[in-house]
Parts: sequence; structure tokens; C-alpha cells
Amino acid sequence: MNVRRLIPTAALAGAVALAATALTACSGAAEAAGDRDGKLHVTASFYPLQFLAERIGKEHVKVGTLTKPGVEPHDLEITPKQTAQLGESDVVLYLKSLQPAVDKAVAQSGVKNVVDAATLTQLEVHGTSGHDHAAEEGHTEDDGHDHGHSHGEAGEDPHVWLDPVKYAEIAQGVGAALEKSDPGHAADYKKNTDALLAELGALDTEFKDGLKNTASRTFITTHSAFGYLAERYGLDQEGISGVDPESEPSPARMKDLQALATKDNVTTVFFETLASDKTAKSLAGDTGLKTDVLDPLEGLTDKSQGADYFEVMRSNLKNLQKALGNK
Repeated sequence: MNVRRLIPTAALAGAVALAATALTACSGAAEAAGDRDGKLHVTASFYPLQFLAERIGKEHVKVGTLTKPGVEPHDLEITPKQTAQLGESDVVLYLKSLQPAVDKAVAQSGVKNVVDAATLTQLEVHGTSGHDHAAEEGHTEDDGHDHGHSHGEAGEDPHVWLDPVKYAEIAQGVGAALEKSDPGHAADYKKNTDALLAELGALDTEFKDGLKNTASRTFITTHSAFGYLAERYGLDQEGISGVDPESEPSPARMKDLQALATKDNVTTVFFETLASDKTAKSLAGDTGLKTDVLDPLEGLTDKSQGADYFEVMRSNLKNLQKALGNK
């Protein structure tokens, strides 16, 4: 005679619930290991922030960027696919006021961990000259100079990454944000941040020593992106355009620069890889000057003089030394 043992209804229900929970947990783990690769997904608005995320996060992060190589960051337009990418990110890194389209997309993304690099260091107002805080002196844009009013209400210059000291301050903030977002790997993020800060400190020393003794302290560039760098190392930046590389200089500004080149023994007009060199060559042709590259590092291309931030910055240093007459 067969005897069937009956499982109490409550026990059966509990077993089913436990199995369902286990199945759900397994599915979640599989998704994390598969679709998400178990990594912290970081979206950076443009190259300097992408570089920090990659160097600090290393194997623990998957980094995407909104500004593809060769695209001028100031002119970036966000696609629907990029908007979706933002929404799926664990961390978003951007620099408010540099890219208006990004500002808008970030505000609408709903991402919890958003880091604005502009809050990690002190932004300043720079005019066409590294020491000319023209906006504070009551000048208007009718004087032939663009004083950077296209970036933020206060006209702050966003190009902080070109000063290794300020870039280090941003790196510290990015490292802290990754530690908070992924506490399980906090020790690694801290170690990587410290190593990067040491490299940036060494780069600062190279610039300080390399630009200490030069025949001239003035450089002319098409894009007024080097105000922080000029201020840090005691140079004078004279921009053909303002902080927007696509803005056209006035005839009066071009005439001023021709006179200044003679007065300050300027030998070179610098242009950048992501914008046209037409204006630089025009000024150089009128004044008998040479042209060379000074890269604002807003993005890398196959024309960049280096494969990463440090290589391009050292190329910038060499080009400045050559143009300024390093002693």
C-alpha cells in the first residue's frame, strides 16, 4: 500500500516563495555580470573628464563620452541615443556652462550621481590676456575683445583642466565621487587618485621650471583657452578670438595684435587641432610670424601631438618654450 505524505499548504507556499526569491537574485546577478559587466558606468561630457574617470576608475569602470573625437565640444548637440546613455549611467561627469546642450540633458536625465567639475575648483574670469580680467574693469565687447561672456552668467572661463593644479583639484573630486558611488572599490579609487595627483604635481613642476626663463612672456593664440595656464606660470595670453574658438575677431583686434607682436617680440601665432587655422595663418602672414599648435585638449584626434592628456600637455610646453625663446 502506497502512503503519500502531504506537505502542509503553508510550507509549500513558503518553499515556492523562497525559490522565486532565489531565481530573482540569480537573474539580477546575471544581469549585473552580463549586461552591466559588474562595472560602474560613467558618462563624461568631454575628454578631460573622460581621462580622469579612466585613470582613476581603471578596471572598475566603463567610461563613455558624449563628445566624440574630432567634435568641437562647444558646438556639441545631444542625440536621443546620448540622452538615453545619460539616463542609464551610474555617474555623470560634466562641466557646467561649457556645453549648453549637455547642461540641459543632464538636468533632464534623473541620474542620482552627477558631478559638476566647475564646483570642484574655483573658476575665474579671463579676457583675451591671461592677466586681463577685463570684465571686472567695466569693458564691453565693443572694444574688439571677447571677454568670455558666452560661458555662464559671470563670464567664467571654463578651461580649468589646462592648469595642472586646478585639474588636480578636479581629479580629487572625481575620485571622491567614484568612492562614494562604488564603496566596494573605494581603496582602489583612492590609490589611483593619489597616483594621478602625483603625476599632475610633476607636470606642474615641469611647466614651472620650463617656462621660468624665456625671452618673451606673451603668446598669441586663436582660442583664448589658456588663461589659467598663463596665470599659473606668469605668462600673458593674447587671444585672437575669445573663449569661443569660432568667434571672429574684429579688424581693430587684428591691428592691435600686429602692434603687440612687434612690441613684445612675439614669434608665433598658435592655433588648435579642432578648429580652423585660417585666422592664425592670416595674422601670421600679415606680421611675418610662424604658426604652431597649442592644444586646448578639449578632445583628441589623430592629429593631436600626443596620445593622452600628459603627452599633449608636454607637447604644449615644448611649443611654448620654442615660441617664447626658452633660455
